[in-house]
Amino acid sequence: MDVLKIVAEGITTSFRYPHFMQGVQPTFEMPPPATIYGHICSALGEWVTVEGVQFAYHFTYQARFDDVEHTHVLVPTGGKLPGSRIPKALEGQVNPFKRAILFRPRLILYLNRPEWEPYFRSPRYAVVLGRSQDLFAYTQVGVVRLETSERAYFEHTLAPYRMALQTGRGYVVLMPRFLDYHRGRAPTFARYVVLHRRVYSDELIRFEGMEKETFWVDPTSPLEKGAHLGLFFHTFVGEYDDRPLVAGVAG
Repeated sequence: MDVLKIVAEGITTSFRYPHFMQGVQPTFEMPPPATIYGHICSALGEWVTVEGVQFAYHFTYQARFDDVEHTHVLVPTGGKLPGSRIPKALEGQVNPFKRAILFRPRLILYLNRPEWEPYFRSPRYAVVLGRSQDLFAYTQVGVVRLETSERAYFEHTLAPYRMALQTGRGYVVLMPRFLDYHRGRAPTFARYVVLHRRVYSDELIRFEGMEKETFWVDPTSPLEKGAHLGLFFHTFVGEYDDRPLVAGVAG
């Protein structure tokens, strides 16, 4: 399979948990699928149709730290202007909060759209990942041909939720999968497994009734113990089975 491979690097980034509003802003350790969709649209310069689009990635960062930010909350005072709802004066309140920041992030993004290569070589808008001030730069853009293999290793990536009981590494997280801008940014969420530490495919737990799997691998990735980097491809819309597997039952 021919895919578009993009390497993007930055100084800082932060992927906000959507349900935290004040006091603290933790960060996901991996970019949510909805963030990847926004990144793609920024490069292409339009809201692209997501049906059939698949992505996989390898994401790392050097360190994590907390920064202190603040918001200005304006409160109306002194009544309103005659015949208007506009207040005569506004009083500002400063609300400080902690934000978790990832330092020196690096994203290797794989897309099943090799025809998009020209857009990522000359993106329409500024390249960011996360917040609008988290500027990135594309250090590599090109098309690679993936191969299938019965053996692979996975690390620093987002795995489908069905892998939760197949590996003793990583943790489960609920992430925004897609924001529908045609319906007022209505979000959909899904569960995934964050894998940091390396796991080889032959270390995955197999339940009774499971068929032998083959994996997409990047043949240009480092060769480790006879295996290349494996890729889990995700979608933004459509069916996604994030129900937990039951031990002893084929999923």
